[in-house]
Amino acid sequence: MSSATPPYAVDLGIVTALGSGKRANLEGLLSARPPELSAETIGGKGFAIARAPQSRVAAAGEAGGNRVCALLREAASQIADSSAAAASRYGPRRVAVILGSTDNGSEESLEAARTRLGAGRFPEGYSLYRQSAELAPRYLAGLLGLSGPTMSLSTACASAASAVARARELIAAGICDAAVVGGSDIVSDSVALGFASLEAVSPERCLPFSRNRRGITLGEGAALFLLCRDDLGAEGLRLLGVGEASDAHHLTAPDPSGGGAAAAMSAALRDAGLSPRDIGYLNLHGTGTELNDSMEGRAVESVFGEAGVPASSTKGAVGHTLGAAGAVELGFCWLAMSSYAARGFASPRLLPPHLWDGERDEAIPRLDLAQPGREVPALSASMSVSFAFGGVDAALILGRIE
Repeated sequence: MSSATPPYAVDLGIVTALGSGKRANLEGLLSARPPELSAETIGGKGFAIARAPQSRVAAAGEAGGNRVCALLREAASQIADSSAAAASRYGPRRVAVILGSTDNGSEESLEAARTRLGAGRFPEGYSLYRQSAELAPRYLAGLLGLSGPTMSLSTACASAASAVARARELIAAGICDAAVVGGSDIVSDSVALGFASLEAVSPERCLPFSRNRRGITLGEGAALFLLCRDDLGAEGLRLLGVGEASDAHHLTAPDPSGGGAAAAMSAALRDAGLSPRDIGYLNLHGTGTELNDSMEGRAVESVFGEAGVPASSTKGAVGHTLGAAGAVELGFCWLAMSSYAARGFASPRLLPPHLWDGERDEAIPRLDLAQPGREVPALSASMSVSFAFGGVDAALILGRIE
């Protein structure tokens, strides 16, 4: 897909284990001091989870909705003014709401099922609608006073990246002029036990691309962008390129060759009209699983060559935020390129660091992993990639048009 006028990424709202808001996430990310993980027992199994700040999420959820909506409410509060400006400029019916998630609210349904098993009836007021896919976008649209198209996508861990792609298409097609787009996800019992059944969860903080890696760290969070035809903000950043592919290899395992991942990255570069050397930073999917890291290393080498590209997986800081990861990690690219980085930190700019034990897996092509304190003179374009179950591969490019 190609758009003559890529939409502006005007504003960002974000909440992760690092905290709530742009400053908390940027400073936490660049400090290379990840937050403590929450040690929890679920279904008799132990987990180390990167939880979002529970006090902020609980307060955000008081007005209704489930925990997925509570995270969205916290992120939405950070872009409420810019969203209102877009609604004023274009009209509320011309602003879409498009979200991605893998868990629409299973926590309440699981609790309701436990109640029914014990008491013979569901809790008073319980409705399966509170786990429906349409709840979150409708909730968010009502919260922000928007009446444009609403859409929910679930493409596993590429869900939020898929949502961003669809928002760009709607704006390019003239169906809307702006979109609040992103994702929100939680670590529910069903999510935790599901990944545990695949033997894909690390007992401690994940170590992407390390020879000692043992699996993912589950995390939760939300990120929302305001995409607009016009630059209603001050950052000048655009969604320059989108690339999507499917490797059609296996239900949960990626194509070992990295062919689908490479195809998505190459498609995004073509869409943006850029070459690999134009990308100054790559936010890797980098889950810390044996299969993902191996194929991703091959895919990056095939696209960027032996010279590579400065890169990092930020899952060592915030965990794998599942269906929200595509927006959260694109949010880290946005923060690294924004004026927020220049305000808080000396130029040249610091790249989001790759947090691990430094023990390379020599079977993986050598990646240019950004260590804490890595500086670049400037960032004109960055790429974020998401690779999901079912062979869903997505790549997004943020940048400035000179």
